[in-house]
Amino acid sequence: MTVALPDTVFGSIDSGNTAWVIMSAALVLLMTPALAFFYGGLTRAKSVLNMMMMSFGALGVVTIVYILWGFSMSFGNTLTGTGDIGGIFSNPFALFGSDQLMQTKEVGGVTHVVVWGTTGIPAIVFLAFQLTFAVITVALISGAIAERVKFSTWLLFSGLFATIVYFPLAHMVWGGGILSGSEDGIAAMMFGSTDGAANVAPIDFAGGTVVHINAGMAGLVLALIVGKRKGFGKTAFRPHNIPFVMLGAALLWFGWFGFNAGSELGADATAGLVWVNTSVATAAAMIGWLAVEWFRDGRPTSVGAASGVVAGLVAITPACAALTPIGSIALGLVAGALAAVAISLKYKFGFDDSLDVVGVHLVAGLWGTVGIGLLAKDSGVLYGHDFRQLAVQTVVALTALAFTAVLTAIIAFALKPLGWRVDDEAEFVGIDASEHAESAYETA
Repeated sequence: MTVALPDTVFGSIDSGNTAWVIMSAALVLLMTPALAFFYGGLTRAKSVLNMMMMSFGALGVVTIVYILWGFSMSFGNTLTGTGDIGGIFSNPFALFGSDQLMQTKEVGGVTHVVVWGTTGIPAIVFLAFQLTFAVITVALISGAIAERVKFSTWLLFSGLFATIVYFPLAHMVWGGGILSGSEDGIAAMMFGSTDGAANVAPIDFAGGTVVHINAGMAGLVLALIVGKRKGFGKTAFRPHNIPFVMLGAALLWFGWFGFNAGSELGADATAGLVWVNTSVATAAAMIGWLAVEWFRDGRPTSVGAASGVVAGLVAITPACAALTPIGSIALGLVAGALAAVAISLKYKFGFDDSLDVVGVHLVAGLWGTVGIGLLAKDSGVLYGHDFRQLAVQTVVALTALAFTAVLTAIIAFALKPLGWRVDDEAEFVGIDASEHAESAYETA
């Protein structure tokens, strides 16, 4: 049952902020097709279409469920004033279908719309922006289970994961829930006073926990439950189209400016700082990754450069408004090096994270989230502040890890009777043919 909106949520539009967020939403939406190219190029030729379709499938499913109940679960309490459920999620039916966001009121002869806080941005525009975050988070997970999963099961998982994991985590971090800076949030719990904890509120500007730790942990859980590709550890699973990988990385970098700078919800100086920090951290991470490759393998690679770009983008996402440009360079260098080292863990521990979702998104996402406690200009240890920001960031990261791990495992096991894996013959011949009756390249 939908809930009536209070008069306080109606206001006038700030056209500049609104235009910026609409453009940012379009940039973030581009990131999911960009991811399809990035992941598609990394797979074998017989699997590229399925890999790309997993991103497009997530785009279809998550878009619909976000409009129906996802926005309500994530942010509905902010507009309705009805509170949430245990600080974990809002009522999914309070804004079901999102039609209420288009209500208007006449105030002194001027038409007011439903706006998001004090930004002057229509709530429907904020919904559009947040929808794109939900979509790419689910799409990111697909890289961990490439070349072996039924498309039908993936589509079901996409809707369930978004509903059970992503929407609650988005509310917990951004919607005033228990991992936010609210008076009932984690900092107040840890330090006992909302006044004393005010300057150590958790920082996740654009999705280190909600997007990257979440997707990376989910990818690890699915890789363990779904199992390895046939021949893992014995067969070389080489990227079939490295230009696709480079193109995907370039488009991700481009779209990420909407992801990060758009999260300011305004065209202002902070958005400019975020843009600069995103650029320099990403460049530094690429150099950090290539340095590890050069030292370890004797050659810098194109795939390494592209992967380093993504690792830097991941790491700076939660931290982009809290760091200086110099701090962002340091964060990026470490992120690229850490991720380059981490991708080999799957061979050491024997799990098949096909396209290094764990090594890039989980590791770089953890470093970016926790690194805020060291490098944040106003609260980081390396800037002479106490340990509280570092403690809060660490607790939030670990909480997100546990939350995602448990719930993803429940979803994955619940879907097992439907079957996760294609059969052995289909995997050998190629999942494109078995799942889609198509091939990417005609050789005849």
